[in-house]
Amino acid sequence: MLAWEGDTVTYAGPRGGWEGPVDEDLAGRTIIPGLVDCHTHLPFFGWRADEFEARLAGVSYAEQHGEGGIARSARMLAEASDEEVMGFCRPLLVEMAAHGTTALELKTGYGLSVEAELRQARLARRLAEEAPQTATVTLLAGHAVPEGLTAEAWVRLACDELIPRAADEGLCDAVDVYVEDIAFDSSDLERIADAAARHDLPLRCHAEQLAWTGAAEMAAALGARSADHLNHLSPGGAKALGSSRTCAGLLPTSTLMLGSQAPPVAGLRSAGAALTLATDLNPGTSPVLSLPEAMAIGCSLYRLSPLEALVATTVNAAWVLGLHERHGWLGPGSRADFVILDSPELRMVPYRPGHNPVVATFMGGTARPGAATQTASPR
Repeated sequence: MLAWEGDTVTYAGPRGGWEGPVDEDLAGRTIIPGLVDCHTHLPFFGWRADEFEARLAGVSYAEQHGEGGIARSARMLAEASDEEVMGFCRPLLVEMAAHGTTALELKTGYGLSVEAELRQARLARRLAEEAPQTATVTLLAGHAVPEGLTAEAWVRLACDELIPRAADEGLCDAVDVYVEDIAFDSSDLERIADAAARHDLPLRCHAEQLAWTGAAEMAAALGARSADHLNHLSPGGAKALGSSRTCAGLLPTSTLMLGSQAPPVAGLRSAGAALTLATDLNPGTSPVLSLPEAMAIGCSLYRLSPLEALVATTVNAAWVLGLHERHGWLGPGSRADFVILDSPELRMVPYRPGHNPVVATFMGGTARPGAATQTASPR
């Protein structure tokens, strides 16, 4: 049983403990907390399906880096007007709501200059204000090295100009760095982390996606909220994450689309690491916005249990975004963000990939228009 008043849950528990009215139409349904997508690359503009096709023919992601990849999305974003970007992104948020996403991260990283990153952050903040979901903004201060600059020069600009200006304008809620041999290294991560800390901004990290870099260990040492991807995580990295508060961010749809090896989930589990699971929604390596689909792929590729996948997309993901006081769980005092599923069994979600199991998505106690596949009345 779940009851709420306004946007706040007042009761969650056995039916026998509830004396108010009951919506009998919901018999045989499962109610779960609203899903939280803690790793997306919205806002962006345009898709890159031709790059996916090229990878199927044997071209690697690293080979696409430069003319394609992040730099290409940066060019597409730069060539689009603000209204074009907003018009492209709004329907994606509506579709995410229809698949049960009630809170999410928005991320920069397709600017590749101080002014363009700030523009993307402003668009992200505007999108967050318009979105039906609760949304936070992450400044991906180190995504790719801009053309004509060295990594060292860009990191200096990020630390001295980008992060301070974004913080002063209130444009971001966290700072992120992509650590990889085609991007930035652990020393860059440390410098950007120092700059973020000076402005009281939590740290995030893309780590060990294409190769081992030691970024996960450093992210844990720096107190990052999460280290994400982890396809090439070492045993030492798993141990470091397990002994810290840094969540291990799993992005299974990216693993599938790139044909990457799976992260050592069994090692993370044994080490006691807290797991998150997200879509990594982006136009290049994970054009997937459905968290139920990501859960299904995560269970099959990574051998997660359905319950592990649910925890990873609710309470743990909410903690990464700093939303855990009200989001990602259901109980008195939590926000009335919840999802009604079409089956009494949670395991049906990962069991049926490609099927949207969401009957209705409620945000703040209200069923969102356009975010329900069937009707359900609040009680």
